[in-house]
Amino acid sequence: MTMTTAEADKILSVNFAPWVLDLGLTVEAVGEDRAVLRLPWSGRLVREGGGLSGQALMAAADTATVIAVSAARGGFVPMTTVQQSTSFQRAVTGTDVLVDAVLTKLGRRMAFADVTLSDASSGALAARASTVYALLG
Repeated sequence: MTMTTAEADKILSVNFAPWVLDLGLTVEAVGEDRAVLRLPWSGRLVREGGGLSGQALMAAADTATVIAVSAARGGFVPMTTVQQSTSFQRAVTGTDVLVDAVLTKLGRRMAFADVTLSDASSGALAARASTVYALLG
């Protein structure tokens, strides 16, 4: 049974630190091997030059991976980031970001995902991330 966006939003609201919740992330879609989150544009997340900060984008990619793993496992399980590598392609200015995390491998103890972060208005690629998680429960 596929997790609903409401169930995924609840995982987000219950299991993440307040500063992550302050990003305003919402779950747009979930599937058996993926999650799509929306990072809303906020002047609070802008760095010099007018683009969204890389730290906000990386936190969004990290969070989307947790939701994707949770969807694949049928619910939240304790996990921790082992590795994240992010390549920034272009600045995002004045628009939301869609964060699409796709699991490439889900094992009993480890999960791997590729994440794309795209300008929600134009669809232009803003960043790519590769994440690795240890599953603790």
